[in-house]
Amino acid sequence: MHKPDRHSNLPIYQQIVDDLERRISYGEFPPGSPLPSERKLAEQLGVNRSTVILAYAELRKLGIVESQQGSGTRVSKYKWGAVPKYTPNWHRYVEGGSFLPNVPFLRRIREALQADPALIDFAGGELAGDISPVAEINHLMKENHYSDYLGYDNPQGFVPLRQTLVRYLSQYRDIHTTDSSILITSGSQQSLYLITQCLLAPGDAVAIEDPSYCYSLPMFQSAGLRLFRLPVDHNGIRPEEVRSLYKKHRIKMIFLNPNFQNPTGALLAEERRLELLDIASELGLPIVEDDPFSLTAYDGNPPRPLKAIDSFGSVLYIGSFSKMAASGLRIGWMVAPNTVVERLADARQQMDFGLSVVPQNVASLFLQSDYMQPHLERLRRKLKDKRDKAVEALRKELPDLVSFTVPDGGLHLWCKIHSEVNDALLLEESIRRGVVFVPGSVYGSDSGYVRFTFGRAKADEVIPGLSRFAEALRSVLAKNR
Repeated sequence: MHKPDRHSNLPIYQQIVDDLERRISYGEFPPGSPLPSERKLAEQLGVNRSTVILAYAELRKLGIVESQQGSGTRVSKYKWGAVPKYTPNWHRYVEGGSFLPNVPFLRRIREALQADPALIDFAGGELAGDISPVAEINHLMKENHYSDYLGYDNPQGFVPLRQTLVRYLSQYRDIHTTDSSILITSGSQQSLYLITQCLLAPGDAVAIEDPSYCYSLPMFQSAGLRLFRLPVDHNGIRPEEVRSLYKKHRIKMIFLNPNFQNPTGALLAEERRLELLDIASELGLPIVEDDPFSLTAYDGNPPRPLKAIDSFGSVLYIGSFSKMAASGLRIGWMVAPNTVVERLADARQQMDFGLSVVPQNVASLFLQSDYMQPHLERLRRKLKDKRDKAVEALRKELPDLVSFTVPDGGLHLWCKIHSEVNDALLLEESIRRGVVFVPGSVYGSDSGYVRFTFGRAKADEVIPGLSRFAEALRSVLAKNR
């Protein structure tokens, strides 16, 4: 909903009334559908709750909405005299779909950021504008107008981009492949979605890191998969745990983020990589390697992906343009056997007939341009500066209350709070003080962990933002005493 215009002569409550009445008349809120609670709508619009109460009272007086104790406020079923006998119960449809919604904490964070874009954002995984190569991409677009036919693209993706990726993967990731073994996607999440939907079946058991970004993606539960944990320490997962899970649960696939893992920042040790590939080959287990952060290695020496040392053909490799340059272009890729690529390309074509050619062309131009290497150097330098500021702030503000391992790459700082704390209360107190983060329980951990992502926040926001978090933590702990 639109925020009220505070410069208008029309009272704010009346603006809310007019906006809701218009949306109801357009069918955005059909008869009988629930409206946001007074508290939630007040947060979304950035107004006092009393203002929303006044607006709802006016709508009730007009007969447009009705309120019942315990049921909240709903659009009247008898609005303007119409008795909608056959109105679909959209709430039941929304609740009954097989594709699950985001976890509540992530929805709360999104709502908070929509209500107040000025919040310091340690939750989002995007790169800030001062890190993204905006000027370079704009220059490439001006100098290279796409003039070919804008029809449906090749199901596997834009051929020139796949050819560029063959060279890019060889140069930057030591992965040697062909364009027929590459599938272009809209990002890592679409790659994972296609794998879970097309290569696995409901009831299949899979192994996922603990903690893991995958736990925040309901797509695994939506696909009916059984998730089993591979604990992550400072050196990544322990390969022998894979063998154990296979014996107990007959896992069919392993999902890993071995380089600067999300959320812990851990780097899978070299000897563990070799052992893992041996075990996967012995058991015939595919490994899905999600590798969005390798090129952010602060020392300029990115760790080699598992795919680069995979001599058995066990690894499906997922990469993305988002964490390297520009998330808005929505470009990702998968390197896999050609039979897998064709299967997933066929499934993706059933959904959308392929991706837009224009952003694929831009990505291809950037990856092969002279801008690429200088951008990576700037990216690493600025991310390291933000990491150092985050470490400095936490050591100064919370020296005895949190512990963490300083990462050598990536966007995340994973912290353990030593005192018992309620995740929901801590998040709400932080939002009140102008900062958001992601509670560790989103990623499968127990409460008392937090993930700070410093890619999105501006450099001069990092220290003030963590100072606000420290105030929020001390406030919550004081209330618990």
